[in-house]
Amino acid sequence: MNTKESGRSGRLLQTGAVVLVLAVLYGIASGMNWLPDWANPFGTTDRDRSGPAVLKSIKDLSRYEAATGQFQIVVDLEKDAKFLPGAIRGQRTLFVAIGSVDAYVDFSKIDQLEVSEDRTKVTITLPPAALEDAALDNDKSYVFATERGLFDRIGDFFSSNPNDQQQLYQLAETKIEDAAEASGLKERADANTRQMLENLMKALGFTEVTINGPAT
Repeated sequence: MNTKESGRSGRLLQTGAVVLVLAVLYGIASGMNWLPDWANPFGTTDRDRSGPAVLKSIKDLSRYEAATGQFQIVVDLEKDAKFLPGAIRGQRTLFVAIGSVDAYVDFSKIDQLEVSEDRTKVTITLPPAALEDAALDNDKSYVFATERGLFDRIGDFFSSNPNDQQQLYQLAETKIEDAAEASGLKERADANTRQMLENLMKALGFTEVTINGPAT
């Protein structure tokens, strides 16, 4: 190899070394978020291309929201393989779910409304309170811990399957609704509704108010 070719090879090696060092430094800076957005050619930009909301229907409500219950449930979901030990294939997830359930009385289903001729007495018979579906607080609900078998860790099985996340949320909503059913929330809504209507009727000038309902 002559001197000219040797010098050219040396320059190529130096250039390659410089490029390698710059690439490593760039990777470190990107990983540590040291680079501004304009200096990162691989950075992403969010663009909201969603269309406008379309009104599908309007429904008039005749419900009185009489009580709200806040609940916290820990969902312990375990999945095991039939013929493999948990250390090889399996998954257990602890999900802390925080949500609320509203109790309401539907005034459109009032059984009886009687007013005396002199408008001093009123009798109202209420339907029983009912519960809305559970509403999870997505900002406060979180996965507390996850244990996975070897195969699941290698394949990142849990995070790649959105159905598992959906199953956690469905289980949490069901458990919160069951807790609300057993909590006495509907009874509290019945009592609050009777008290509200009694105060309202007296404010309207009725001197004798009778509120009948499932909890009386």
